[in-house]
Amino acid sequence: MQNEVIFAGFGGQGVLSCGKILAHAAMEKGLEVVWTPSYGPEMRGGTAYCMVIVSDKLIGSPVTRNPHNLVAMNRPSLEKYAPMVKPGGIILINSSIISIGSGRDDVDELMIPVVDIAQNAGSARAANIVALSAFVARSKIIDFDLLRESVKEEFAKKEKLIPINMKAMDEGKKAAEN
Repeated sequence: MQNEVIFAGFGGQGVLSCGKILAHAAMEKGLEVVWTPSYGPEMRGGTAYCMVIVSDKLIGSPVTRNPHNLVAMNRPSLEKYAPMVKPGGIILINSSIISIGSGRDDVDELMIPVVDIAQNAGSARAANIVALSAFVARSKIIDFDLLRESVKEEFAKKEKLIPINMKAMDEGKKAAEN
């Protein structure tokens, strides 16, 4: 089993953190993992993406041209990466700021208003956690409780953010299951 995910959006939307948290959770399960971040010259507002590869066998290459899945936090990312996703994969679209679909009928497309859900959970900044949780709940790439522990570890030094992120996770999971 090898599964690839691209998390993509504007810098500052937390796409690199999504990938890092997923990679950490997969490592905790004992899986092979590659996390490859990339971002433009601007930290906030520029483009950012990362690729995460999770496998139960050795990973032959840290890069893939056709990932299984995409989490698109902005329209330029959707337009750039959606055509590359393998048929049967998942494309999660942040419908809070993207008003179009992928135009694909051979993938599992999720239109989830992650920013709106995060605001209702307590902070718009948790939109990446909503998206990550929705993706994991739908894909089952790793156990959801393992993801929950990795999110707690990610925010261990900012304990006051843990309750908001736990609520964001629950709401993201709920959105993916509906």
